Amino acid sequence: MDDSKLNEIVESVVRQLIAAGAVSGIQQPAAVVPANQPAPAAAPAPVAPPISNLQPSTSNIALTIDLPDPTTDDLRYKARVKNPSDPAALSELINSTTARIGVGRAGPRYNTASLLLFQGDHAITQDALYRDIDQKLLDEFGLFTVQTNITGGKEQFLLRPDLGRQLSDEAKRTLAEKCVKKPNIQLVIGDGLSAAAIEANLRQIFPVIKQGVQAAGLTLGTPFHIKYCRVGVMNDIGDAIQPDVVLLLIGERPGLGRAESMSVYMGYQPKSGDTDADRDVVCNIFENGGTNPLEAGAFVVQIAQKMRQHQASGVKLKLAA
Repeated sequence: MDDSKLNEIVESVVRQLIAAGAVSGIQQPAAVVPANQPAPAAAPAPVAPPISNLQPSTSNIALTIDLPDPTTDDLRYKARVKNPSDPAALSELINSTTARIGVGRAGPRYNTASLLLFQGDHAITQDALYRDIDQKLLDEFGLFTVQTNITGGKEQFLLRPDLGRQLSDEAKRTLAEKCVKKPNIQLVIGDGLSAAAIEANLRQIFPVIKQGVQAAGLTLGTPFHIKYCRVGVMNDIGDAIQPDVVLLLIGERPGLGRAESMSVYMGYQPKSGDTDADRDVVCNIFENGGTNPLEAGAFVVQIAQKMRQHQASGVKLKLAA
């Protein structure tokens, strides 16, 4: 496109903006004068301002870009199916599950409401993954902190789960100095993949486990916190402290919009070489929809007693029982 055509387009756009009142403080572009006629001497042709100088007038514009929070329950579980044949049944179906149903559209092209909810839930997931457990909470329960072999922060933690299964040499020395050896029950808190899960459940489940262990006449080891923790670190804990049973409270992998779900992994005399087949787990621990943390604490103590009784955990416990 040559310059003359481009100028014609620019002048046309400027005229329309001025006529609509969308811009102010600029001059009306001069009429185009044929080349064979000189411009009037008394009225020099004004020059249209550069496009960068065109400022929209905001005096009469009321622009609102705020949207309601899509993660609230009334919007999250709103039925978006148009003209359902049985609205009451659809509502009951949506209320019966936390799954994403009744969104009103199938396939890869989400409607706007579903997309905004997805993005909001994804932000919750990111926050859970990259945040550390509040130090005030750890101090409240007198938990000291040791670390696994992760040295590169959260990015390395997510990329190298193998390093998250190994206590650092410094951590092993700290446990040797601070922890009671060979207790009946060793309680450990790990951040795992969701700091929010520990923060949401620790105050409820910790006292229940502690009281349950004491009521059963068992000894409780020195509780502590592991940063950058994966489940397999239970093996190193067993080698370092040699308890009868290890209880590892750890944040589960957050789902979309669900970051407070915690698990308790359990193992009888865990040691190097043990696998998931040697462990038991109580999962989906959270209030309002999951396993209540108070009930989970009592259940965990019962399983620990059963492990000591049969001297086994995981598949071996199932076969023994």
